[in-house]
Amino acid sequence: MERARKWVQGVWFFLVNGYMAFPWTRTIYKGPMKVVCSPGLNCYSCPSSTAFCPMGSLQQLLANIRSSIEFGQYYLGFFVLGSIGMFGAVFGRFICGWACPFGFFQELLHKLPSRKFSIPASLNWLKYAVLVLLVIVFPLIFVNSSGMGQPWFCKYVCPAGTFQAGIPMLILDPNLRGAVGWLFVNKLAIALGFTVWSVFASRPFCRTACPLGAFYALFSRWQLIRLQLNEENCTGCEVCHRVCPVEIKFNQTPNSCECVNCMKCMTEACAFDAISVEVAGFPVFGPDLAKTKIRPSLFDGTLRKLRNKNPSA
Repeated sequence: MERARKWVQGVWFFLVNGYMAFPWTRTIYKGPMKVVCSPGLNCYSCPSSTAFCPMGSLQQLLANIRSSIEFGQYYLGFFVLGSIGMFGAVFGRFICGWACPFGFFQELLHKLPSRKFSIPASLNWLKYAVLVLLVIVFPLIFVNSSGMGQPWFCKYVCPAGTFQAGIPMLILDPNLRGAVGWLFVNKLAIALGFTVWSVFASRPFCRTACPLGAFYALFSRWQLIRLQLNEENCTGCEVCHRVCPVEIKFNQTPNSCECVNCMKCMTEACAFDAISVEVAGFPVFGPDLAKTKIRPSLFDGTLRKLRNKNPSA
């Protein structure tokens, strides 16, 4: 299953970054596909991007809303809000684990050999502050004399934009290099910081600073497709805790807002058929115990404890 997920992540990356003519055009794609919303964080200004970023579009919508109202133009952005709302209601953070290019990038970095560290759970709340302040509040209230705001998260923070758009466009268009200043240096430092952090900790940007992940997390309890815990089958062995890339305890918090639905707990850990995938409340996929490959190193200690408690087992 993990190999299949990696293939899906790779396919999604090329689906939303499929414009391969940019080395010759030296500009971003502006064709008909650019009206399609990317489900994951994917910069609009990336020269290969064929879809728009939901967070970037939401910021632009909010940044221009006061100016539009002053001119009698009432653009409510139903397409943008409807797109990300539909993704959240149907898939939730499945998108983070299966279809986000920047999440995929962090996972690849984490595979590099190094000592690994945990991320304090208290830092998980920072991404909600980023969503509320940088994506919603600041673009609305900090405006210029024309009543127009700016996309604060994209402009000052987004590491995906730095790697996908900032650096490539500087390479493609030498005329832009003279405009490089402290703003780009600041964003580059943030991007490099998350890059290094990703080597030592799993998905740090997703867990501490991604506003799109924070938005999708709001649907964790009600999303149409989700992982479900069968409490009757769960033995409390806690093996699922060990394989979780975002360090949640699935058997204790099955609807956690931090779960990216990578399904490792189901396919690599649970030996008791306690976790399944549900669509609208109906189980559609779960581990076949006769075929599931269980790593003895994970289960020897747990099974030994169970046998000690019940020698007849």
